[in-house]
Amino acid sequence: MKESYYCNPAICCFLFILFSVSGSVHGRHDHGQLMVPCFFIFGASSFDNGNNNALPTLAKVNYPPYGIDFPAGPTGRFSNGRSIVDIISEFLGFDDYIPSFARTVGGENILKGVNYASGGSGIRAETGQHAVMHIYATATAAYSHRIVSKT
Repeated sequence: MKESYYCNPAICCFLFILFSVSGSVHGRHDHGQLMVPCFFIFGASSFDNGNNNALPTLAKVNYPPYGIDFPAGPTGRFSNGRSIVDIISEFLGFDDYIPSFARTVGGENILKGVNYASGGSGIRAETGQHAVMHIYATATAAYSHRIVSKT
């Protein structure tokens, strides 16, 4: 019988980033400069850090018990504390969390990166429509292009 293997995309992304920066303990050069100057995040609920709070959607998690272990309380993360993106950004040397697209107004904030992840999203626009609204992959690419062109 043929065996089939499945690898979670979030785990693959984490391992890729981990091995990409494995030469550094804290993600900084010897002179203190970040090795990764900015961090753009695309994905669904595993990476969402509050984008759905600003959308008319049923997929919101900005209330207890979500965020019960997070210092700021419920933020819109689909977890009880930090997400894998928060852990990776800390490992890369960022002092603060990468802001969600919904809270990014521009200026200096976008120079460290933006989180475009939206719970319930997918590659196709039809994915997650039952939840009313989400940010899907094509839209995040367009938003990212607009943000990057401003810098």
